[in-house]
Amino acid sequence: MKKLSCLLLVLVMMMGAMALAEDDATVAAQLLEDVKGTYEALFPVITDPAWDQIWLDHCAAVVGDEMAPEVAQALKDACNGTIYGQEAIDAYGDGSNGAQFDCLFINGVDQITFDGATISGTLAGETVFSHEYAFVSPLSLGGMMNGYLYETADADAGEFKYFFMMPDTPASTYHLEFRYGSDVDALTEYATGPYAYWLAAGFPVDADQAMTENVIGLFCDENLAEMAGEQPAA
Repeated sequence: MKKLSCLLLVLVMMMGAMALAEDDATVAAQLLEDVKGTYEALFPVITDPAWDQIWLDHCAAVVGDEMAPEVAQALKDACNGTIYGQEAIDAYGDGSNGAQFDCLFINGVDQITFDGATISGTLAGETVFSHEYAFVSPLSLGGMMNGYLYETADADAGEFKYFFMMPDTPASTYHLEFRYGSDVDALTEYATGPYAYWLAAGFPVDADQAMTENVIGLFCDENLAEMAGEQPAA
């Protein structure tokens, strides 16, 4: 009976693992459906001076009017870096003394389109890459952010061989966060390797004013949440 019980336990564990894998695949497939559209880099859009008052309003709600300009600028600067990989490592080290994240699109693209299993990128309207991708497995970025890894079978994909997608969608967080490259292990590293200090942030090219204001508000509110207790009394 003990052998039978152990066998049943193993079967249950195997079935559970299979169900988990099926769930991951289902969620990963749905994610590609939910992000359909064309995206440009987020931060050059939302740090345009035209949106300054939105930044100030959200920051003032947490830190007060006096500190709002300084805090808003610090938030903008944090994700407006233009270097990554070894250049960023040389500049920031392990990041303990501060760092800027590069959230632009790299490898010569200025727009990326998600169309189901097909992901493509263009520069000034000219196609740079276009491949079909299949879900591989869940993946974690430095143990801090969890997402889904997709791979293309195309031999000429180069630095677009893998896409590492976080679970953000326009409907949930008004933007996307993702990485792409040719080295899976390197894509999981936060402050080391060829993708150090880089995480692409995409924004729908057809976003309206409400979505722009919403994504600024979300970015401010999430990053300033721990400061809420320091807000000056009204």
